[in-house]
Amino acid sequence: MKKFLLIVALFTIQSAFSQQTDFLKIKKYRVNYLNEKIEETSGFDILNGKLYTFNDSGNPAELFEIDKNNGEIIRTLKTNLINTDWEALANDGENFYIGDFGNNTGTRKDLMIYKVPYGRLDSSNIIKIPGSERALDGTRILFYYPEQTEFTSKNASNDFDAEAMIYLNGKLHIFTKEWASKATSHYVVDPEISEQQKAEKIETYKTGFVVTDASYFNKKLYLVGYTKKTEVFLDVFTETEPGIFFKEKPKHYYLGTALSLAQIEGISVDENGIYISGEKFKSPLGTAKPSFYFIPKDQLKD
Repeated sequence: MKKFLLIVALFTIQSAFSQQTDFLKIKKYRVNYLNEKIEETSGFDILNGKLYTFNDSGNPAELFEIDKNNGEIIRTLKTNLINTDWEALANDGENFYIGDFGNNTGTRKDLMIYKVPYGRLDSSNIIKIPGSERALDGTRILFYYPEQTEFTSKNASNDFDAEAMIYLNGKLHIFTKEWASKATSHYVVDPEISEQQKAEKIETYKTGFVVTDASYFNKKLYLVGYTKKTEVFLDVFTETEPGIFFKEKPKHYYLGTALSLAQIEGISVDENGIYISGEKFKSPLGTAKPSFYFIPKDQLKD
């Protein structure tokens, strides 16, 4: 077994070295293990200085405020929404946008984003969405990818999955999780349109890994994700013109392996640094506990 583990480790390191990569192994930046209530954390976002996350499909439709210093749950925010496959969280300063667009098999025709006013978080910690079906429909932003013409099941091998989203310049920017192409496409959706709309494809970048979350801060886009070999990467792009990121090559960081870090699913950035979350990761070699990381801003190369 020890020999096998050594071979896996060497293979992972060799694969990472094969790319033009800076090493930022984040295991040393682990702040804490996450509470089992959020062991399937699948998105991070900072609103009004507070850090939020949630679990993905198969879990209650809840948001969790967590402590930025230690990753502990501060409060649970329940909703009467539906968590088909929540994967991304963004905000415009007044509203949360919850990306219910996880699409591992490529068969979904009900991709949507929930818009939830932050002011509806009341003292009982319940996000109050109007009860009528018509009012509830008004909280949903429906969209589709015009390039997708086939909806047969291709589990973890289609290019129309997504787990990453930011809000910028009045638009929602979605970054796809392209299992087949090992790339990401940047789509834009208008949050003010109530009827189903086509997502507008802006640009594509060959990441070499599947993108699982995004964050925007100070004219930089942060994309995090992993490969099927369990390598975890972070790409930092510079915004070259408003809402355009892929004209220049990013800074490319190797963060480690999911075998020890957990499956990295969330990222959010502020003036202090980078917050990263990883959901519980099971493999034949063992289980990596759900984790919370913080990387001080001075640890990234310019």
